[in-house]
Amino acid sequence: MLSPAELHGCLCGLLGGGLRGGEEALMAELEQALDISLHGSMADAVGTLRARAVESIGEGSFDFQPLLPDEELELSQRIEAMAQWCRGFLSGYAQARVKSEGQGDAVLPDSAEALRDFAAISQAAIDDDEEEDSNAAEEAYYELYEYLRVAAMNVMLDAGVGGDAPVPRSNDG
Repeated sequence: MLSPAELHGCLCGLLGGGLRGGEEALMAELEQALDISLHGSMADAVGTLRARAVESIGEGSFDFQPLLPDEELELSQRIEAMAQWCRGFLSGYAQARVKSEGQGDAVLPDSAEALRDFAAISQAAIDDDEEEDSNAAEEAYYELYEYLRVAAMNVMLDAGVGGDAPVPRSNDG
């Protein structure tokens, strides 16, 4: 069963990997990457998620938010959803790179670092039996969430999401 977090992560990964084309192209690649069929209200919802992601980056508002559960769920469930989001992002990114003409292009250093971090986060889990300081664990989760949010935006900006072409960023500062 596919989680909303994994679906959104894959969608963002496709964008971050440089997938070009309209909503139809994105839907086709999303279906292939996740081995699902999108139609009806689900396809409409994915179209809305795509538009929001592009808009949140393209307008310079930088209010992109990964689709993850809020604090009403237990921390272990939120960590699992974050891991699923990262797995989805990596799947979508790889799918887009394979399909695009830029698959031989070097990945910009900031994006490469983010992808490595996403791979590590995709393995995250918390043992329900572990006794942890709840406040410290919540704070660590929030910091990781903020990193994920900003890193995903940077990968998508590197791919030119919200613009016409990839915009290389320097690492000078």
